[in-house]
Amino acid sequence: MDDTTIRVMRLASQGLYCSQIIMALALEISGRSNPDLIRSLAGLAFGCGTGKGNCGVLTGGCCVLALHAGKGGAEEQEHPALMPMLEEFGDWFAAQAQGEGGAVSCSAIMGDVAPRQPQQKCGLMVAQAFGKLMELLAANGFDLADPGEDDGY
Repeated sequence: MDDTTIRVMRLASQGLYCSQIIMALALEISGRSNPDLIRSLAGLAFGCGTGKGNCGVLTGGCCVLALHAGKGGAEEQEHPALMPMLEEFGDWFAAQAQGEGGAVSCSAIMGDVAPRQPQQKCGLMVAQAFGKLMELLAANGFDLADPGEDDGY
């Protein structure tokens, strides 16, 4: 079991959802915490609460990319790598998730499990997705220890 998987398990044992865990991991790397941001990502859990929406690992991961490359105010610019990274992550996730018919909804990925019951599969997906996010960000020149201060964007 690698360090990321152990960290995922620790955060899951604290009652965080997949979308929250993936952001908490990203914030940990930068030595930051942001309880308001983590709290807000609970809204992405379980396909935005319905099971029919996109998996929280996917949507939370997209938020991690945007933390580094998105526009944070009128004085900032979106990094040109944001949309390509989102596309690559989305394509990668769809291939990994193996949801019914290629779907990336929580219910398509998890099948007929009890609603709102995180499964072991979720933790593995979070760890793998986090690795992919770190790979994408590093490949595009982002300083993982300093989100928001990348390349002047």
